[in-house]
Amino acid sequence: MNYIDTHCHLDGEEFGEDRDAVVQRAREAGCRKVFLPAIDLKSCATVTDTCRRYAGYCYPMLGLHPEEVRADWREQLAQIKAAIALSPVPVLAIGEVGLDYYWSREYEREQLEVFEEQVRWSVDMRLPLMIHCRKAQNELVGILKKYKDELPGGVFHCFTGNETEARQLLDFPRFVLGIGGVLTFKKSHLPETLAGGGTADDGAGRVPNVPLSRIVLETDAPYMAPVPMRGQRNEPAYIRHVISRMAAAYQVSEEEVCRQTTANAARVFPLAFADS
Repeated sequence: MNYIDTHCHLDGEEFGEDRDAVVQRAREAGCRKVFLPAIDLKSCATVTDTCRRYAGYCYPMLGLHPEEVRADWREQLAQIKAAIALSPVPVLAIGEVGLDYYWSREYEREQLEVFEEQVRWSVDMRLPLMIHCRKAQNELVGILKKYKDELPGGVFHCFTGNETEARQLLDFPRFVLGIGGVLTFKKSHLPETLAGGGTADDGAGRVPNVPLSRIVLETDAPYMAPVPMRGQRNEPAYIRHVISRMAAAYQVSEEEVCRQTTANAARVFPLAFADS
């Protein structure tokens, strides 16, 4: 079983004491690559340092997270853009970027400006986007539509929405949905939202709401650990539980889930697979 963790904060202090062991467990579980998103200027450095340490296994994504947007956002963006240009390892994507109005709308206007600026980076640099969105999908989609034909693609990270929201996001043809631990939660409707009443190949002409060809796997580690690890620190090795639940929802083998989601990751993030 081989798979890709497309979103993991492996650079975080939560892994400071046993990062090597976490990477070793990931390798043994079948995780073949791990993509690391930055959230601010400081984490741009920790992400690239971690990716240098695990060269050929970990890949950096650099950007300004919406919850980190403050009054100094112009200076932050200027320095992050320079960090992308000067990165000691090739930058895989612009991320983690997006909009988040869950806790506060204090910097609502600034978040919109920051996100759109980084969308323009994606277009100009031909780098995919790793997009975070909470309580702001309409605003986010409104910005993306301006650049729909120019965007190279990306991931709508940690998708937990309904069928209507899924269809709205899938209208961007070069984008996929990032699916992680929430799929396994007992009260989650995500399995039904994704697979619907059909399966990947049920012989009756039915298709799922979200085809496997539009999904990538992720942990968001150290957060969002899947059942039966819920409440613990998440890590890439735990994706096997997400794979199992996804296979059951789509009525396909775990190997097929791994094969298709890995192919999707390669399509969206070709730089990480250039030497594969």
